[in-house]
Amino acid sequence: MATVSLKGISKSFGSVDVIKSIDLDIADGEFIVFVGPSGCGKSTLLRLVAGLEEISAGDLSIGGVRCNDLAPKQRGIAMVFQSYALYPHKSVYDNMAFGLQIARAPKAEVEAKVRDAARILQMEHLLQRRPSQLSGGQRQRVAIGRAIVRDPQVFLFDEPLSNLDAALRASTRVEIARLHQRLKTTTIYVTHDQLEAMTLADRIVLLNGGRIEQAGTPQEMYERPGSKFVAGFIGTPKMNFLDMTASVSGDKLRLTRGDTSIEVPKAGYDLNDATKVTLGIRPTDLGFAPHGGNNTLKCTVDLVEYLGNEAQLNLRSGEDALTAVVAARAVPVPGAEVTLAVPTDRVHLFDATTGRSLAR
Repeated sequence: MATVSLKGISKSFGSVDVIKSIDLDIADGEFIVFVGPSGCGKSTLLRLVAGLEEISAGDLSIGGVRCNDLAPKQRGIAMVFQSYALYPHKSVYDNMAFGLQIARAPKAEVEAKVRDAARILQMEHLLQRRPSQLSGGQRQRVAIGRAIVRDPQVFLFDEPLSNLDAALRASTRVEIARLHQRLKTTTIYVTHDQLEAMTLADRIVLLNGGRIEQAGTPQEMYERPGSKFVAGFIGTPKMNFLDMTASVSGDKLRLTRGDTSIEVPKAGYDLNDATKVTLGIRPTDLGFAPHGGNNTLKCTVDLVEYLGNEAQLNLRSGEDALTAVVAARAVPVPGAEVTLAVPTDRVHLFDATTGRSLAR
């Protein structure tokens, strides 16, 4: 196991800057997830750590050793790719053993490491099968086993679940989490799926345009987003946003737009009168307000998505589209007029121009 340190890491392809001066320290044994929309640079950053792309500027260290000029095989890393990249003519055993055999490891060592990895992954009964005889989830476990036998300092996962169906993604995600709990190997995992990030990570690194938008624990990212971008990316369904004007009223901030008025405690924010802000509220924090009044939103139901114990309401409030998640016991029909209560201790305020959080 090892620490990973990125200091001013940048990557350019010609005149295009893809990774822009990233600083990040990853602790020994930590499970870090790089997440973000397509084109944000997460896979490129992983490839820089792996040595599959040349670093344009900055320093990369693994286990205290500068790795900028080291080949991938010298970095003490093992990578699991999106595609399984298995040899179709080789058995599961031979696929897992191949890297050790190329390195001319003793036969007894190869046997012990492959058997141990197969036991960890519960694949001992599959060792003599070919990849064509395996399910997608089993093939991905073979790829993970091939990484385990190398006993790396750092595991690198590049969207390993994207080729699996929903049920297999869920079960394999649990297997990866259990594997990390057992091995405690430093792990960097890339995904575009924020659910994977939330459930797997010790710490999430959310990338945006080649820069780190925010890094923190899943709870920090969800409850204290540093920007509108983070708030809109982390959480399903995504956060609702309303453009409003803030004015000071004693120890309160009054947020208004049209006939809507919402008051929040001023103590949490440092704002002046007539400030343009964006109010954010998560769909799960909205509920029905049968008596109306302040701190409510009047909406029209567009669509109801029944999910079993709850329902997702797609609503319109003026020109704004909103989402609310409510108990499925008494769901309004499309076209109904409803009033939603906005809990003022659950709102988020963002600068309407920069998108940065206004919370102190």
